[in-house]
Amino acid sequence: MKRFTGGDNPLTNTDSREPLQAAVESQHACRASFVQTVPVHEEFQGQTVWDGVVHVFDLDGHPKATRAYAWSSPIEGSERRRFFAVLQLGAIKTPLDAVRAAIVAEHRQREDGQR
Repeated sequence: MKRFTGGDNPLTNTDSREPLQAAVESQHACRASFVQTVPVHEEFQGQTVWDGVVHVFDLDGHPKATRAYAWSSPIEGSERRRFFAVLQLGAIKTPLDAVRAAIVAEHRQREDGQR
């Protein structure tokens, strides 16, 4: 399984709040207010698959969600970053839940692309 990172280290993560806030607001068409950052470390079968910091935002004006989780990861083979903005809905209740959901979605996309 590919290792996903949200920065090199949860304590020295380079994600700044502003681009993540802009990603939340543009992807979900609402206003976002920063609440906190949360270090997240996820392992699968004893291997680190994600290690980074998730930014937590309260939402104003979204029809269903009141909170979102955001981070970015480097795009392989590029200097650009991919921005993730996951709503706190359904089974997504924590920053770790959001990261896990993104990992599963990315894994499924890759499997579908290989078929």
